[in-house]
Amino acid sequence: VKNIFTKHPDEVGETYIQHGRHAVGYSLTFLFLFVIALIHAIFPFLFIRTASDIVCEMSEHMECRKGK
Repeated sequence: VKNIFTKHPDEVGETYIQHGRHAVGYSLTFLFLFVIALIHAIFPFLFIRTASDIVCEMSEHMECRKGK
């Protein structure tokens, strides 16, 4: 029987700790993106591509992990 805490990290080729670090990193990035997008909503001339560029980078990183 697989451990429920390690099943998913194993599926993406990571240890529990590595997966936790990535998840915390993503959550902090999403928090940053929330602030950037909120500022952009009020001042559309600021951070014109910042959020979308970061989301694209994150997507590429996640796609690379999917196949592991």
